[in-house]
Amino acid sequence: MRICYDWRLSRLIDDEGLIIDEIYWTSDVTVPNLVRRLLLLQKGRMSPEARILYERFDDVEVCPEGHLDDINWPSYNENQQKIFDEATVKMTKMKIAESSGDLDKRLDMLVSSANEIRSAWTTSESRCVEWIGLFLTEINLDTNRKEIINSIVKSESISSAANLLETTQPLFSPSEVEWESLKKHCQSVVDLTQRMKQHEDAIRILTLDYMPTLSSLIGPLSASKLLVLAGSRERLARMPSGSLQVLGAHAAMAAHRKGASPPKHGSILFSLPQVGKSPRWVRGKVARFIAGKASIAVRIDHFGGIPWGDKEISKINNDIEKIISKFPRPPIRK
Repeated sequence: MRICYDWRLSRLIDDEGLIIDEIYWTSDVTVPNLVRRLLLLQKGRMSPEARILYERFDDVEVCPEGHLDDINWPSYNENQQKIFDEATVKMTKMKIAESSGDLDKRLDMLVSSANEIRSAWTTSESRCVEWIGLFLTEINLDTNRKEIINSIVKSESISSAANLLETTQPLFSPSEVEWESLKKHCQSVVDLTQRMKQHEDAIRILTLDYMPTLSSLIGPLSASKLLVLAGSRERLARMPSGSLQVLGAHAAMAAHRKGASPPKHGSILFSLPQVGKSPRWVRGKVARFIAGKASIAVRIDHFGGIPWGDKEISKINNDIEKIISKFPRPPIRK
């Protein structure tokens, strides 16, 4: 015999498919009570009616899927469907509300949003600088790019912008409509810069509290990016240091699967000055060392260890300097 059940009823069915006994949920059927019942069922618990049948009869098997293997299970009537729909909507809202306490998801939102803003900023900033360069041909577009855009925002005309930037007057000037478009586009870059700073400040505050040791080691922005790439702090803490080392090296890993050499580091570790500014022949060694320390740091943060202080971080940085000084020249290829 087996017990099949859903939130409405429970049935005891023998091997020939005959219903031996059944119990319906009839008392106090409300949306809040149904939500509580559905949450229990979601965790794999039996309904109260199924538990009564289980205790009443011996040698019975409880269907692990509730009633899904019973093709003759009764369908919902109109009232049951209505209360079930209301309960599932309420459950969804509860889950969304609970997710606001998930720092992994909140950091994912912040980091992803900051990346989107930076992408838009990069495109718009390049467009503005090149646009300005059409008129102010004598200005160096590779230096003081921020000042170039800010000067356009502050100026009333391309001529006044040239005066602010201390360059020669343009041979041709934009029309009034074109100037307004250029100026507003430059203003959008300034606005994106401010939004990007606000996002990064929020990331720093949240990450410093959530992963203090890893933040002290590689900085809160890099720590948050590693977390997002890993999927969560727990996944990052359980990840081997070799996997952490190449986080962000998607293209290089894809090429490696086709026969290319394996990557020595991902984009996150390469962005660290200890790695990116090291000689190319020693970057892999430095990245591997930092990845090992980062694995320990995130485990300290996740599993409740004592966070590292300035003493531990200084020793790690000194060890990095020793690694770099140990290999002043590239190895001789044989």
